[in-house]
Amino acid sequence: MKQSEEERLERWRLVLGEPVQGALGVSLGESELRLDRALAALYDSERKGGLGASSPHVARWLGDIREYFPASVVRVMQGDAMTRLGLTEMLLQPEMLEAVEPDVSLVATLLSLRKVIPQKTKETARKVVRRVVEDLEQRLRAPTERAVRGALSRASRTRRPRAAEINWDRTLRANLGNYQPERKSVVVEKLVGHGRRRSSLRDVVLCIDQSGSMAASVVYASIFGAVLASLRAVSTRMVLFDTAVVDLSEQLSDPVDLLFGTQLGGGTDIDRALAYCQQLVTRPAQTILVLITDLYEGGDAQRMLQRAASLVQSGVRVICLLSLSDQGTPAHDGHNAARLAALGVPTFACTPDLFPELMAAAIQRQDVRAWAARNDIQLARPG
Repeated sequence: MKQSEEERLERWRLVLGEPVQGALGVSLGESELRLDRALAALYDSERKGGLGASSPHVARWLGDIREYFPASVVRVMQGDAMTRLGLTEMLLQPEMLEAVEPDVSLVATLLSLRKVIPQKTKETARKVVRRVVEDLEQRLRAPTERAVRGALSRASRTRRPRAAEINWDRTLRANLGNYQPERKSVVVEKLVGHGRRRSSLRDVVLCIDQSGSMAASVVYASIFGAVLASLRAVSTRMVLFDTAVVDLSEQLSDPVDLLFGTQLGGGTDIDRALAYCQQLVTRPAQTILVLITDLYEGGDAQRMLQRAASLVQSGVRVICLLSLSDQGTPAHDGHNAARLAALGVPTFACTPDLFPELMAAAIQRQDVRAWAARNDIQLARPG
């Protein structure tokens, strides 16, 4: 019991810092002192001067927090260090990058710094980005392929097949209720076909706002774009925009190259981006346009809404994601979100884990708003 009480007091000492050490009557061992110094360097920085400008000090601190805390806590502390202590410049040094725990936020930071990263650091930065991308792709590829292929298979079946296209097994099962015992036969009322074989059954356009606030969404969208592009039954285009528009569809085979082709910053012209995407549409009824943006329009908002309405009326399935990340619904233009919703465009934030199911619902032409409601996702209300 005494040991348990000592451990409890040690924890309080680590939480509250050095000023309470006398009051608690505890002293820390060497290991606990190192942990305390790691915490104090970050969270007592106003009093103690933080990590200073010394790269060796930062490297030692990064090593200490990785030793004492799990990866999830390390990522939080690194993020705090970026904002509280201004360590962004430290990322421009390769030895710092090698010590940092890589995650989506770090990738976003590196991409925003890519124009000022020194030559000696660029290769290390690329390795860090590739590590995160490969980890995410490994986690997201299988559920995306499974959901999309299943949805395409169901969507491609036709109820009016030609003789050579009839799927007799599914046709018989669909008509078993019409079995007539006296004739020992099934009366076929509905025919189910295999569907016509085409090079692509759906056209998907990912249109992504690359302003700084959308950085995590750009990372995830690039990975999903690469996965979709690898499926033969889907024709995938990847369009990024700020005040200009860039089509990076040719780089979908390598998400890392694609990410290093982004700008991450600048203004926003959604209308111009939708105008470009509209030119890509050749089969409206088979096209899904996913617009990923916080809807802060720097261009002509009224014309942007008119263009969105035109796309919807032509038969394109337009979906607006306010973000594609794990951070929940971000700050966004609620007025534009409500007006898009009034046009019939489902508008909401989506997590990466749910994105495969969202695409499956869109491919099968389900009511995306109903799908979102079933998944407890808050939709923008028409206004």
